[in-house]
Amino acid sequence: MPSRGRARSVSPAGAEAARLLSALAGNGAYAFPDPIEGERLILRGGGAGVSVGNGRFAAEAGEALVAADLALREPGPRARLTISEAGRARLRRGAAPGHSEGAAFLAQHLDLEEAGERGAEGRLRDASESPLAWMARRRGRDGAPLIDGACFEAGERLRRDLEAARMMPRMGTDWTLPRVDGCGPSDPAAASDRVVGALARVRAALDAVGGDLAGLLIDLCGHLKGLERIEAERRWPARSAKVVARIALGRLAEHYGLEREASGPERARGRLWRARR
Repeated sequence: MPSRGRARSVSPAGAEAARLLSALAGNGAYAFPDPIEGERLILRGGGAGVSVGNGRFAAEAGEALVAADLALREPGPRARLTISEAGRARLRRGAAPGHSEGAAFLAQHLDLEEAGERGAEGRLRDASESPLAWMARRRGRDGAPLIDGACFEAGERLRRDLEAARMMPRMGTDWTLPRVDGCGPSDPAAASDRVVGALARVRAALDAVGGDLAGLLIDLCGHLKGLERIEAERRWPARSAKVVARIALGRLAEHYGLEREASGPERARGRLWRARR
């Protein structure tokens, strides 16, 4: 008798059980036995009271999901099959970034993403802790986000450079840091070109926004301090950090050359690459 809440591996009812599990995760999705072909399941999905047919699956695939606690069978004559919490957790583990088992299980409860530079494998972080992500999701009275895409990308770029430059405090020891003749990264000769380049980009960005806003950006993008905490530490009036942060991120986006929307001609001029005679 499988314990509720602990999902066993799906038995080889094959990949069809995995496909059925993914299909049941859709909005309002459920499956029920085909009244004509009892060995088949009919999948339905859709929200707001609208039911849409989404295909058929083998009944043994549904039985495998129920046996593994990944799906639940509702009581009643139609015995509808729905996804369980363990099933949703299984799907979140499968979609976790990276391939480590620890990251896969953390993804069940956190919004994980790569914390390193783009194009390089970095550490994982919980995106829900980012004040930039919160400001990008939060909408004002006019219905627009507190910061646009350009400001969000500018703040994320600064965050990546701050981490690459090793300017943020680290809890514990990082054994991947470069060592030259027994010297740690505090020795300028031991710093990699990547660290030196990131440090130069950080200094250029902070100089561009001005010293009055540089500290705010370090707190917001580097230390990931929320707006309320920034106001409390700086003894600012309530909701004032939101305004100052938008100004600072706007200047940062301008420094990086980021615009709210792409501009240019509606249609590019055609070019003929063959040699003219």
